[in-house]
Amino acid sequence: MKAYRASLLYFAEPANGESGQAVFEEDGLLVVGPDEQGSQRVQALGSYQKLSAGYAGVDTEHLPGRIIAPGFVDMHIHYPQLDVIGSPAEGLLPWLENYTFPHEKRFSAPEYSAQVATFFIAELLRNGVTTALAFATSHPESVNALLGEAQKNQLRLIGGKVLMDQNSPDGVRDQTEQSLVDTEALINQWHGVDRLGYAITPRFVPSCSAAQLQGAGELAAKYPDVWIQSHVAENKDEIAWARRLYPQARSYLSVYEQFGLLRPRAVYAHCIHINDEDRALMLGTGAAAAVCPTSNLFLGSGFFDYAGADEVGFLYGQASDVGGGTSFSPFHTMLAAYYVGREGQTKPGLSLKPQQLWWQHTAGAARALGLAGVVGNLQPGCEADFVVLNPKATPLLARKTAQAGSLDELLFALIVLGDDRVIEKTVISQALAT
Repeated sequence: MKAYRASLLYFAEPANGESGQAVFEEDGLLVVGPDEQGSQRVQALGSYQKLSAGYAGVDTEHLPGRIIAPGFVDMHIHYPQLDVIGSPAEGLLPWLENYTFPHEKRFSAPEYSAQVATFFIAELLRNGVTTALAFATSHPESVNALLGEAQKNQLRLIGGKVLMDQNSPDGVRDQTEQSLVDTEALINQWHGVDRLGYAITPRFVPSCSAAQLQGAGELAAKYPDVWIQSHVAENKDEIAWARRLYPQARSYLSVYEQFGLLRPRAVYAHCIHINDEDRALMLGTGAAAAVCPTSNLFLGSGFFDYAGADEVGFLYGQASDVGGGTSFSPFHTMLAAYYVGREGQTKPGLSLKPQQLWWQHTAGAARALGLAGVVGNLQPGCEADFVVLNPKATPLLARKTAQAGSLDELLFALIVLGDDRVIEKTVISQALAT
């Protein structure tokens, strides 16, 4: 076992599907150690004064002036889009056509996939992200590189080969039957290995034939513990395209329901232009939304309706959506979510609270992924993934946090002024990652 003495930030278990209440221990002790299977987990946490005597013989690392918090959970990110961040475009569809698809062609080469995967995983860890749900490309080589690199770094990562057999260019378009054969082979190769998971990954309705979506749904039924990930209702032109393909469907989201792709562990990025009927469908099926505020602002897609989501009560959490998203940093994502929370809401003037924002990128995101009590928190039994935060990482941040008179003021200062410099260490099951 090992213990860490620092300020502690974690979350009490919520009631009735609400956000968890943040708990802050000014002088705390976090004790981690192996469970019966040898996995590193949180054994105890709380006041140093109360716990220290019981763990007097345990090696203790003292981190004065630092905050230990749960590792961040990124619910939607594209590892092949690392090098298309910040590419100018009029909107989603031109951005895909002019930048994303041409770049993704390169991932048929195992060497290139491996080089990008190495940088990508390092960047996640440098920014304090310890769990991620990630897209690869349509090439199995890209999945092997991504999950292999995550395994090497002990990262909890869920990923999958993109399915896209129509309305896409040569080099990224796959063949229907082979794409499903490849998906099943990758499930059997990677899902449940160490800390890895597999996600069945239709890119979005316009890029997948009915036969491919049907096959994806059949695989989802055959392997109920794997994840599903896709996009929905991000952009109005995209929605119109889906409507032309499925004119009888009630909504874009309902197309996925038609093919058996809405269920727990199904995560749909964006969910901007949906109505209460769609929100009720998300709630009833147990599917979750990955909210991507920096991407939605950058591409001009629209505003996620937090108030509408909370009123219905379906699951959601925060995501970077790199490379439509503009940063790996959870601080940038949380700040963008705060901006979005002031616009396009069914309850005008909504202001997301700092504790809500932090919850949505840690324990709340873990709950939406079906991993509550596993990652995203520091409660006993959780996997020992955490970050060491320096609230004085920059002169301006140090000046601001020194004046914080409450936990909300401290967290909000970190959200507004923080970036990767705040992440002093990322610890993955007691393995120093950065």
